[in-house]
Amino acid sequence: MSVQERKERERAERERLIVATARELAEQQGWEAVTTRRLAERIEYSQPVLYSHFRGKREIIGAVALEGAAEMAAAVRAATSAAAGPRGRVTALARAYLDFAERNPALYDAMFQLDGGLAFAQEDTPEPLKDAFAALLESLSEVAGDGVHPGLFTELFWAALHGIVTLTRAGRLPPEYVEQRVELLVDRLAML
Repeated sequence: MSVQERKERERAERERLIVATARELAEQQGWEAVTTRRLAERIEYSQPVLYSHFRGKREIIGAVALEGAAEMAAAVRAATSAAAGPRGRVTALARAYLDFAERNPALYDAMFQLDGGLAFAQEDTPEPLKDAFAALLESLSEVAGDGVHPGLFTELFWAALHGIVTLTRAGRLPPEYVEQRVELLVDRLAML
């Protein structure tokens, strides 16, 4: 292994450490606790080293969001691949999405609530975000209905799931009715 390859590997490992530490700190104490100073202390590198990887907290949030998008896509695909029929896949998708958000609140915030400097629904949208949307589209396109653009239907279904997540987390919706909301969403919006 050349010196250059070793340095690149060490840089990639340091970057993964920064992202993992930011994510861990955010899940434990919230995103307000994630500062470049605190991250530098936790990873035992100086702030200039941290800044050599990320220009600031916004880029760190973006890196966490991309990691989360890949994880969410995998969770949705795993759930839908194990389900039978269109109704089973759409129901599994909804449950997987809601479970993912509940298990990873700070990660979910990085993905959909905080400014990570990422472009959504544009040509320069990063691949992990495109793939997360594609994971939703794969199951939802088959139930969009005649004359309905599958992408538009997926956006609407996603917005409904996001609404359930954010309103439940904010205490605006009672959490004990999540399953009934999923059933209504699948029955009425997907018309299954």
